[in-house]
Amino acid sequence: MACVGDLQFPRTPAPVPPEKRNGATVKRDAVAPQGLYRPRYRRTPAMRSPDYVQLSTAAAITLGLIPGRMHRCACTHCLNLLLTYPEGCRANCAYCGLARHREANTNYADRNFIRADWPAAPLDEIVARIADAGPATPFQRMCISMITHPASDADALTVLERWTSRIPRGDIPVSILSNPTTMTRADVARMLDLGADIFTVALDACTPEIFERTRGKGVDSPHSWGGYWRAFEHARELFGPGRVGMHLIVGLGETDRDVLDICRRLHAVGGHSHLFCFYPERGSLMDHVPAPPRARWRRVQLARYLLEYADHPFEAFAFSAGGELLDFGMAAERLDAIVASGLPFRTSGCPGKERPDLSACDRPYGDGPPSDIASYPFQPNGNDLRRIRAQLARRP
Repeated sequence: MACVGDLQFPRTPAPVPPEKRNGATVKRDAVAPQGLYRPRYRRTPAMRSPDYVQLSTAAAITLGLIPGRMHRCACTHCLNLLLTYPEGCRANCAYCGLARHREANTNYADRNFIRADWPAAPLDEIVARIADAGPATPFQRMCISMITHPASDADALTVLERWTSRIPRGDIPVSILSNPTTMTRADVARMLDLGADIFTVALDACTPEIFERTRGKGVDSPHSWGGYWRAFEHARELFGPGRVGMHLIVGLGETDRDVLDICRRLHAVGGHSHLFCFYPERGSLMDHVPAPPRARWRRVQLARYLLEYADHPFEAFAFSAGGELLDFGMAAERLDAIVASGLPFRTSGCPGKERPDLSACDRPYGDGPPSDIASYPFQPNGNDLRRIRAQLARRP
């Protein structure tokens, strides 16, 4: 079992045969796309954004593109759209199912991402379905997920333009999950001008050293810690308070203090953290690394909520010399009421239409299985809360 602060080293990526690089198989076969494509159902077509996008399995079920049901969830409230190309993402992040090293044996459109398949469909069909549904749509937000690809910046803008030309900005707000490695300040400004509501940066790693090891030169990937923070600063200045976010993963080798210090920094400038519990992705360079103990995850979830939504000062927390969170520094009665609300343990992300501390991006079971839920995509009931309390009571 991995402990707080343990180094979580990824495997070294194996060389990709030249005949497999840059989507060579898909481009050689040149199969024309024909409407909906479900991963691994037939030969992979040569699909490209902006005309085609992939969407999460949960979103595809909710939209009625594929059949299916979700455990204890009627639908998802965020339409996640992922840019797609035969060449795929040219980054090589150690924990990601879309990483470049996977082109050795899996075409980009067939890879699992956040432990789910991502079907592909024509963008215009998706937009038309949303427009036709009108107020009856269950979606409260749409998110354009960029990847590291030469066309990604321009195509994300085109997707945004096509969306806002049919869907009023106030009906379903749009978030941008950005690719800071290729974006300039002008790109960020253009997204704001075209109607993006929230701009997010998936920093993921909570220290420069972990970032370099899992997202940078350590895995032959182009990203940099400084580049991601520069993009966040551009967005903070342009979008303003309450409209910038940052993804952070708990369980890559950081300490509790590392995570919560970034949450503190974000809150101080009007940003929000979106926490993910590390959950090993099949086929990634870290699929051998275990998830963090639920006891630790629950405590970090709760502390993050206290910082960002209960005006609780970071200085009230007590940490061990090794950075483990020991005490919340809050009166027991008030802390118990916040736990009883269940809100700290819901999926965190860009808000929906119900309340600012409730994410539209509920990502059903993206960071834990239904049998051991990490982030609840629904309101925890009495049994769930009893389990959460028991997890909080354990020592990580």
